[in-house]
Amino acid sequence: MASDSLVKHISNYRVSSVLNRDVTLLGKQNLFDGSVETCWNSEQGTPQHILVEFAQPVYLRELHVQFQGGFAGSKTRLIDVDCKRDICPLFFEDNNALQTAKLPAAEQNVVRRRIKLQFVSSTDFYGRIIVYSLDFRGSVAGEDTANGETARLKLAEGGETAEPHVTEGTADSQPTGDGKHDADDDSPAPVIVII
Repeated sequence: MASDSLVKHISNYRVSSVLNRDVTLLGKQNLFDGSVETCWNSEQGTPQHILVEFAQPVYLRELHVQFQGGFAGSKTRLIDVDCKRDICPLFFEDNNALQTAKLPAAEQNVVRRRIKLQFVSSTDFYGRIIVYSLDFRGSVAGEDTANGETARLKLAEGGETAEPHVTEGTADSQPTGDGKHDADDDSPAPVIVII
């Protein structure tokens, strides 16, 4: 299975906060610009998050992230927003190196549209997160089927095998209690699991 960058397939993304609201220098646009000279810098306090929505369903296999040493996410959750469940916990080192986190094999075959990278804790005393680069790796659903055959689908919630079927889900838009909000888009999105 090919593992290409999915950044060009991102249709929308949000962050929990920006330091001093300086979106020009420290905003979310710096996450995917490919420059090590720019970064997203969160405000202090935990948790912080990055919410990403893809234009079409994707298979997510791994993510690459580069933090500023001293401002890394020490305990991180990768969340499927549409299914409202954790995909897997992630633990990053406190350094400036580009780090790779691979999803468990069973999670690599699940089709996703919206995911959240939630930084539960930070190596910074004040809870700030600084990310220089972020890349999601995997493939677009439909481009991964062998010989044009349609993969059989497994419903995300029911578990039984079925012909292609879409279940609806919405994002959690409840306030976190500190003035930050999770996804504010309440539109339903398809949830499909490939077996």
